[in-house]
Amino acid sequence: MTTAISPTPELAADADAHFEGIADPVEQALAVLRWAGENFGDRFAVTSSMADGLLAHLAGRAIPGVHVIFLDTGYHFAETIGTRDWITGVLPVTLVNVTPPQTVAEQDLAHGPRLHERDPDLCCSLRKVQPLAETLAGYLAWGSGVRRDESPTRTGTKLVDWDVKRGMVKVNPIAAWTQDDVDGYIAEHQVPVNPLFELGYGSIGCAPCTRPVAPGEDARAGRWAGSGKTECGLHT
Repeated sequence: MTTAISPTPELAADADAHFEGIADPVEQALAVLRWAGENFGDRFAVTSSMADGLLAHLAGRAIPGVHVIFLDTGYHFAETIGTRDWITGVLPVTLVNVTPPQTVAEQDLAHGPRLHERDPDLCCSLRKVQPLAETLAGYLAWGSGVRRDESPTRTGTKLVDWDVKRGMVKVNPIAAWTQDDVDGYIAEHQVPVNPLFELGYGSIGCAPCTRPVAPGEDARAGRWAGSGKTECGLHT
């Protein structure tokens, strides 16, 4: 078992500067993931929304058996749950399925029905942000599939960053990837993809708060449409 080192902001900054110099997107992503595995061992995990298996595929190549955290909110599309089962059934990864303390029915009793419509920030906090925080408390570093080209709020995403809120290293191995890079890798490696993309969804979250996008719309325009909300809080 790898002996994990202590995560620090300086460690993250040095690693980020080093990996920015790798031009090939696939080699860059794999190098970031190998570095995380070598330094943090089984105290490192990646998260996945199960929009596709891209990050899980890369992480499985770099760190066979790596933990893949999925936030099972109770509001997911059936297609998303099916994609989760597909991805974790065929790739060399270990699923960590995280559920909130309250079921949807219990949350409805405590806060009233359809909290996601009345207070989407609170709903995301209860069903995503807090459960992830509790899960990540057992790790020293974590990784996400956030990319710079996804939205204006993500343009400054670093490959290796310091998660101030959680006091741990956060890696974003595909931060510099374009959609063409994503599509090319998925096609080459036959990576599982959520079938909702074929129905016009650009970004996939919980069913009540996600709609398909119109031609020409930003890929994340279908998330919390009409609410002014753009992020669930996991990456801020």
